[in-house]
Amino acid sequence: MATNSAVDQSERLRRPAGIRSVWLGDTRVSFVPDGDVRLPPRGWLPDTTDEVWAGHRDYLDASGHLVASIGALLVENGDRALLIDAGFGPQTLPPDPGTPRGVIRGGALLGSLAELGRRPEDIEALAFTHLHPDHLGWAWHAAPGGDRPAFAHADYLVSEPEWAQRDLLAAHGMAEEITGLAPYVRTVTDGQEIFPGVRVRITAGHTAGHAEYVITSGSRRLIAFGDALHSPIQVDHPEWSAAVDHDPVLSADHRRRLVTELEEPDTFGFGIHFADVVFGQVRRDSDGPAWLPVDA
Repeated sequence: MATNSAVDQSERLRRPAGIRSVWLGDTRVSFVPDGDVRLPPRGWLPDTTDEVWAGHRDYLDASGHLVASIGALLVENGDRALLIDAGFGPQTLPPDPGTPRGVIRGGALLGSLAELGRRPEDIEALAFTHLHPDHLGWAWHAAPGGDRPAFAHADYLVSEPEWAQRDLLAAHGMAEEITGLAPYVRTVTDGQEIFPGVRVRITAGHTAGHAEYVITSGSRRLIAFGDALHSPIQVDHPEWSAAVDHDPVLSADHRRRLVTELEEPDTFGFGIHFADVVFGQVRRDSDGPAWLPVDA
């Protein structure tokens, strides 16, 4: 696996990711882009300061926002295919002054999947890290020209504690999404293998039942850590929780352990919102742990 120059990495922090793939043994994992969201940095990470961002301008776009990619992770083993998360779906929303969110857009996922040589019907299961709108989109929106979601043929795998809390989500304006998911949901438990070499790991903090997926093939493993981390800057500052974290203290405690784990040999991470550096490893430099982007 090859890394990129410091200049290229800085540019990639300010743009959404395109399709990117890496190999773990005989398993291919690919980021499937759907869109992006722009995040006000101090609104999203409220424990930061203006001084922090003045010293880290390389993380911000021309408008001063963090760039967060939105999409899914395609896991392929031979002819079999699993999708983790489902993007935002065919919609665009303007900035919401009531939340720490700028403009958010989706819609590219099915085309991205086709570029990777896969059709929706090739996906045998759709696994979710958690039940937030930017991870559910294509699981409940009707497919273009149809009246059912594109992945309605597949099992929707949701962690048991996450699904048990669905009424809270419905009470916060997500009743339509939860109703749309319900006919297809099958709950999964901590440690369960859901696909060859893919195990669920429940790591509540961002949500009450947030899940990670540990993918192992050959001598390598990849941790798809969902929204445990939203930006590579949190690798060096795991104490910075996102404004939307369900339990900021629990979330920060988990991030500290996760960063340490990502330093282990032959261990890679997948950060679904990590701009255009979605695959990487954690390596220490003179300033502490840092995210080192990795490409096939």
